[in-house]
Amino acid sequence: MEMLNFVKKPKDLDSDLDKWVYALKHLNEFKTRPDYLSGPEFDQLFNLAKYANLTREERTMYNASLKRKWDNKNVMDYAIKTAEQKGIHQGEHKKAVEMARQMLAENESIDKIARYTNLTAEEITAIKS
Repeated sequence: MEMLNFVKKPKDLDSDLDKWVYALKHLNEFKTRPDYLSGPEFDQLFNLAKYANLTREERTMYNASLKRKWDNKNVMDYAIKTAEQKGIHQGEHKKAVEMARQMLAENESIDKIARYTNLTAEEITAIKS
């Protein structure tokens, strides 16, 4: 298909292919986005066109802004993941302490309790007190 031979008008755009070809052919003529070119796929096209029309300085500023946004998201994701893992570890530690208490109540040796709970002898002695 040759773009020069595509002569449909906006009212004649029947299929998505027609809309895409029309949009690509006339993209540099649009001052604003036409209503007949709506949808997420055209959102991306027009966002890319806006980005392509930025000056070098504007593009640098935009990229820096995106980098800050992604960095902040990564920091938050890492903090959430770390907090979740810490919560899991705290829960495991609580279970180990409870198990140690039960084993101490049954007069098990500190060495055996340490083997089964992965607690240190000092931690077990502190529980015992």
